[in-house]
Amino acid sequence: MTQRYSILRDLSLVRTSEPFHPAARTVLGGALGGTAVLGGTYTLAEPQIEVADLTKRELHDLARDPEVQALAPIMPTKLIEPLAGAAPAAATTTAWGVSAVHADISARTGAGVTVAVLDTGIDRTHTAFAGVNITEHDFSGSGNGDVQGHGTHCAGTILGRDVDGTRIGVARGVETLLIGKVLGDDGSGDSEMIFRGIQWATQEKAHVVSMSLGFDFPGMVKRLVDDGWPVDLATSAALEAYRANLRMFDALMEVAQSAAAFGTGTVIVAAAGNESERQIDPQYEIGVSLPAAADGVISVGALGQSAAGFQIAPFSNTFPQVSGPGVDIVSAKAGGGLRSLSGTSMATPHVAGVAALWWEEVLASALPHTAVSITARLLARAQTTGFAPDVDVADRGAGLVQAP
Repeated sequence: MTQRYSILRDLSLVRTSEPFHPAARTVLGGALGGTAVLGGTYTLAEPQIEVADLTKRELHDLARDPEVQALAPIMPTKLIEPLAGAAPAAATTTAWGVSAVHADISARTGAGVTVAVLDTGIDRTHTAFAGVNITEHDFSGSGNGDVQGHGTHCAGTILGRDVDGTRIGVARGVETLLIGKVLGDDGSGDSEMIFRGIQWATQEKAHVVSMSLGFDFPGMVKRLVDDGWPVDLATSAALEAYRANLRMFDALMEVAQSAAAFGTGTVIVAAAGNESERQIDPQYEIGVSLPAAADGVISVGALGQSAAGFQIAPFSNTFPQVSGPGVDIVSAKAGGGLRSLSGTSMATPHVAGVAALWWEEVLASALPHTAVSITARLLARAQTTGFAPDVDVADRGAGLVQAP
């Protein structure tokens, strides 16, 4: 019996067979990134994601390969379903989330920054993306485009140009957009699509990657039960897969962070999830889910407005690192025009957009041009005032992200 696995190989610092080949770099005495590596000439390579059908014996043997950093059963993923938001006021000229993160008064626009959105695709003909250089890559097998409209809405919040006199984009100076379609037209996908999407985005030198999606644990259990597995066995297998994919993400982020010592690196932002139900019971709170739960990924909770100040959205999962506007967010609608949606899916692109603004700020400064610098500023500059008195720190994280 075989099972399909994702395999992460770390091929960084692999000794080259051609010591004088132009692609080889000599790493002596900390010449690169302050890391001393004895032995001379190495080729710095990107981590590689592979997929294979493995038996238990093959899995055991492969796990002993020193190049293999992690293995995980391929697991279903799904769109973090947004909720319909309230219609914007007729006189609105700037979406409230753009103002809340102070992007409307920032001197930075995201110029020179490359952003990747891994989602349901994009309606590239929408006026919100006029003049943007868009590269699409379909990992889902359903073709480019955006039937769901979710990816279009998220991309609009990150960098969309004004639509019918309304500003929707946080970083509307971004001109290079990478769209990885990792969820099919039905809103579903799998972990292989996400891993390949992240690999593609980092290889394309994205400064920021935005993901508003989650791993479908219940969906995997149901699929196995439908295939005839006993419920307890199906639940155990799904739990094992979830745990392995968490480790896979952690290993992928660790490899990416190691490679960042020789370049700028990538800030990866992901939605915390919409599984909480505080409107039923204040204690009905679910923790941050994958991929946002992985080390090195910036997890994002959702905020709404109230007379008392910013409130945690009742659906927003707890223990995010930061928060962003996520209720009644107006952005691009696939097919044209605007629509209002709510969810941590809507909060995440606000944080991704602010990250793009900070990239522009840091790249123009004497600060280290690294993802670590951006992450540090997102967390350190987050706003902790203006929240309603009953907001728990665990639910909002470091606070509401702020533009430079």
